[in-house]
Amino acid sequence: MNNQYICWEVFCCETCHELKSYWEKEISKQTCYRELEEDRQGRSALRKLREEWKQRLEKRLRVLDSPDEKEKLADPVH
Repeated sequence: MNNQYICWEVFCCETCHELKSYWEKEISKQTCYRELEEDRQGRSALRKLREEWKQRLEKRLRVLDSPDEKEKLADPVH
């Protein structure tokens, strides 16, 4: 049986509140880490650099695929 369909139930008497508070803290930590990572990625220049390189490569491919552009580049006098 696939693990994603297994439901684990935890029965406890005195530790329910402790267990709940533990998982709430863990979720809070993970949410904080995720937000910090998203903020870090948003400030990163990597996305901008990738977009610039993508535009350069697309421009180069257009020039290489277009025979008219090749002639203009090869003979700049005309």
